[in-house]
Amino acid sequence: MGAFNAAFEIANMAGDRFVEVTALVDTGSTYTIIPAKHLIRLGVEVEGRRRFELADNSLVEYPVGQVRMRLEGQELVVLAVFAAEDSDPLLGVTALETFGLGVDPINQRLIPIPALLK
Repeated sequence: MGAFNAAFEIANMAGDRFVEVTALVDTGSTYTIIPAKHLIRLGVEVEGRRRFELADNSLVEYPVGQVRMRLEGQELVVLAVFAAEDSDPLLGVTALETFGLGVDPINQRLIPIPALLK
């Protein structure tokens, strides 16, 4: 798949202040990853911790919390990972599914897709 970036906005659950994020679209990442300092600055609350397997097969644990996200004309709530400070933001597959979006790797863009109820 061709790698490309997407821009979206995030805020805490109150929606006090949205900030724009540009992230690599990563269908191999379960959740959306944002460096912790940005989530803390927005007042996003830690709601738990999850274990993650990295590309090198090592296991790490990071806090997670809910954010309001604006993407492709919609505003919905998704789970975000409070990642290491040196991490690049990633737009993960659960956010894409929540927004009803898929990936068009040829044209490097997000596209609407129907959800499955089979």
